[in-house]
Amino acid sequence: MDKAVNGTLSHGRQAEGRGAARTARKLDWRRKVSDHVAFGLLVYTGMHIFWTMTQLKSDGGSIMPYFALIVLVAAIIPACRWMEDRWNVLSDAEAADPALRPVFTREMALLWIAAVGLPVALTYAFKGMAALF
Repeated sequence: MDKAVNGTLSHGRQAEGRGAARTARKLDWRRKVSDHVAFGLLVYTGMHIFWTMTQLKSDGGSIMPYFALIVLVAAIIPACRWMEDRWNVLSDAEAADPALRPVFTREMALLWIAAVGLPVALTYAFKGMAALF
């Protein structure tokens, strides 16, 4: 019984420690950029698969939707990786610097505009190309 009580008490202390650690967590722009890039790629891929691919699907078996997937692999992922690498070179002190907030905000806005806007732009570009050929 003593083990059960002590186990409960130590578990409660651990839970309190984790909550305190969350609130006292240092600002880390590297982690925030990484999270935004990951979610941005998920949004882009989801839009690309469920919206762009259905818009470009034709009865003739066009290769255009598959070309759009090549654009995803050949351009988008390396571009996001480049953006993430730019932030990963920061030292621990630089990564916790609140003065980087305007740069972070600007770059994340560009990331999200691209994540949402590129599938739409690609769809209309590929539809225009398909109409020409």
